[in-house]
Amino acid sequence: MEYTGLGRLTERLCSVPGPSGSEYNVHATLKELLQPLADEVTTDVMGNLLAVKRCGIENAPRLLLDAHLDEVGLIVTGYDKGFLCFDTLGGVDPRMLPAREVTVLTDPPLHGVIDTLPPHILKGSEMDKTVERDKLRIDVGLSDEAARARVPQGTPVVFYADCIPLGKNRICSKALDDRAGAALRVSVMEHLQNKKLAVDIYCQFASQEELGMRGSITGTYSVNPDEALVVDVTHGSTPDAKKEETLLMGGGAAIGVGPNMTRRMSDKLLALAKEKEIPYQVEVLRGCSGTNAWAIQVSRSGVATALISLPVRYMHTPVETMDLRDAEAIVRLLCAYIESYGEEDMPHA
Repeated sequence: MEYTGLGRLTERLCSVPGPSGSEYNVHATLKELLQPLADEVTTDVMGNLLAVKRCGIENAPRLLLDAHLDEVGLIVTGYDKGFLCFDTLGGVDPRMLPAREVTVLTDPPLHGVIDTLPPHILKGSEMDKTVERDKLRIDVGLSDEAARARVPQGTPVVFYADCIPLGKNRICSKALDDRAGAALRVSVMEHLQNKKLAVDIYCQFASQEELGMRGSITGTYSVNPDEALVVDVTHGSTPDAKKEETLLMGGGAAIGVGPNMTRRMSDKLLALAKEKEIPYQVEVLRGCSGTNAWAIQVSRSGVATALISLPVRYMHTPVETMDLRDAEAIVRLLCAYIESYGEEDMPHA
């Protein structure tokens, strides 16, 4: 399957390695995509990338569009007879690590595999146990001396995975959390070209979300927006998951409702989805959303914040799966919100 439009953007961004703390690898690709669409594209010391599109109105309100750039990964901590010891970057489930292919981000990168014992030499009781992460190693096919010379301690590692189609509308890849969010915001910037707007757009691609929303904390403080629309992923439904904790794949944009979101913004998103006949579903979040919205909402004296999520299956694995129809619905909803922005959207209203 050859992707077009949003699918191609997503595939391109997911193919670039960028674990937490190494988001700069993705900057060159994003700058190439955004420079024709924005008035200004900059990066900061935290690894955030910011694209600004001004509406031309003096002292126009600032609307922040946020999604994070980093993907979960690993980091090299030491050596063991030619094998690499490692720890995790972000929430990585140790159950899926054995026999996993990885890319070690040396220059040039090294292909590696995480070791595993074949079932033939395991005892019966061992077959049912998860291997502890600190007992696993990465095999890069080198001697101990060569491994120490080629791979410095602190070298980041990402999962090796291609972007592949699943059926007609779905794609599977590493890093959909949250490169898919980054891709659909590039698509939003494309759709806004030559549109008359009443708000300045600050498109923030934040760093280190997987390590505590760190980039959004400093980036939002710098932008000082009037409002923020955050895009991230949420849990897509699977047969073994609780229905009340997941959302439908193909069910449309997931609009967040709860204390982490400003109610008037959530209400407007719901009204626009109904008016424009954009597929949507409601995600009730009773506390922390687990997204940058949590940090952005309390930046400075507070920021009016809304959250739109993309249902994704198998989060934090190399086989994250999304439905392109959901992403397209989010693009339509974001554009509708931005194009309808007026006096009633200001925080004092």
